[in-house]
Amino acid sequence: MEVPLLINDFLRRAAKLYPNKLAIVDGPDRFTYGQFRDRVNQLAHGLISLGIKKGDRVCILSPNSHYFMESYYGVTQIGAILVPLNYRLVAADHEYIINHAGVKAVLVDYEYTKVVDEIRPNLKAVQHWIVADPRPTKSTPDGWQDWDDLVAHRPKTATPHVDQDENDTTSINYTSGTTARPKGVMLTHRNCYINAYNFIAHLRIRHEDVELWTLPMFHANGWGGPFAITAMGATHVVLRAVVGADIYRLIEDEKVTFACMAPAVLSTILNYTDKDKHAVTTRPRFTVAGAPPPAAFIERLEKELGWEFIQIYGLTETAPILTVSTADHQNPDGQDFSRRARAGVEAIGVDIQVLDENGQPVPMDGVSIGEVCARSNVVLKGYWEQPEETAKAIYDGYFHSGDLAVWDEFGNINIVDRKKDVIISGGENISSPEIEDALYKHPAVLECAVVGVPSEKWGETPKALVILRSGMTATEEEIISFTRNHLAHFKCPTSIDFVDSLPRTVTGKLQKFIIREQYWKGIERRVN
Repeated sequence: MEVPLLINDFLRRAAKLYPNKLAIVDGPDRFTYGQFRDRVNQLAHGLISLGIKKGDRVCILSPNSHYFMESYYGVTQIGAILVPLNYRLVAADHEYIINHAGVKAVLVDYEYTKVVDEIRPNLKAVQHWIVADPRPTKSTPDGWQDWDDLVAHRPKTATPHVDQDENDTTSINYTSGTTARPKGVMLTHRNCYINAYNFIAHLRIRHEDVELWTLPMFHANGWGGPFAITAMGATHVVLRAVVGADIYRLIEDEKVTFACMAPAVLSTILNYTDKDKHAVTTRPRFTVAGAPPPAAFIERLEKELGWEFIQIYGLTETAPILTVSTADHQNPDGQDFSRRARAGVEAIGVDIQVLDENGQPVPMDGVSIGEVCARSNVVLKGYWEQPEETAKAIYDGYFHSGDLAVWDEFGNINIVDRKKDVIISGGENISSPEIEDALYKHPAVLECAVVGVPSEKWGETPKALVILRSGMTATEEEIISFTRNHLAHFKCPTSIDFVDSLPRTVTGKLQKFIIREQYWKGIERRVN
């Protein structure tokens, strides 16, 4: 017997077996798995009443919320395709994505209706405008339909069966578009289903877990959280905005055991000044991805707080988990924090290769650099309406990530840079994360970013942008001297700029292209 792998099976099982188990905590709202299923069914019926059918695209623009969770299952239940939007984008970006995806209905959080109204005249394919607003004093803006009114009197039973295949597209997740227009990553039921299994296996998700949603739900399907946590009948605790005090309060009150985040969020947690005021009785497992975390962060999390760190690596195009780094892999006592900051070893069902420019594996010597390439059932179906971009990314049997890495004799991948971010100084390839890791060892450095800047002699040299800790001081000479005690001298920054903030995406990734632009205006930069 062959049964298609469909993500809606996760909620079906959880609601059937654990109807009274707490599923979602969202501020004052709490829903059991039975109630979660009922609301999903009502949303699906509401969308059908609007004429939404299999293959139609429905977008959602919202911070984390129970509505967002409901959209993952309500939209796909009827065979429609969910398009999660990054709420940090500007209106023009939303206009491009909504039009490019051919969205028929928009689901929008109450804080973002004005953003959409700004571009509404240019959204020719959109027919329905639905606002999610849980506030008791809400007022629905003109031209919008209230989500709760749409679903209020709909049946709580399942919608009529729709034939679906596991290779059908379930969501279109748009990339950040840092150097060009965003690309729509088509993820299938099969992609997301298998990623959820890896999430459960490698991150040790169990029925008793309580996950805190610090990661934006729009991002690569929340790394698989809506599916993996639901599959195990665990509890989702929604965090609308990343605030240190709220994170600690929820960990304390809801007995949080698990969370996924970017390094910037981990930094917020580690640097929260009132952490000692919270009586945390659990030992949360924190999974970090999005960028290589400083080894110092891992050591602080485990030694200062006594919590557990897990590193994963992946991309939107891979649903996303490709590799995992845990304390026990070739690290018996868990104290090799530099090794644990690496991307780790391939996940189940993933074939990882690090290939040179000729498509040949580089030596597993921890030094030779190549591109991370993957072959797996989690690799995207393709880019929406962009077959030429798909062909650039998937060829010779592998997905080519654009990430540069080295690997060791145990198969540990260590990401050293994006192709476009590598610094080539005097013919030497220099990894900016390696320099950043050294900078984070300095007691006065709160945040940092390293980019290559023009050099008449060397072509380019490393420059560090540094945010200092409150109440601490350091000079350019002092910090450069400090790095020379930790790195080969040719890798060290040649200059330091002290700044108040660094440009980041909503998921915490440094937007180095923005930093570089100010130093390379009018100068051609070559990266081989």
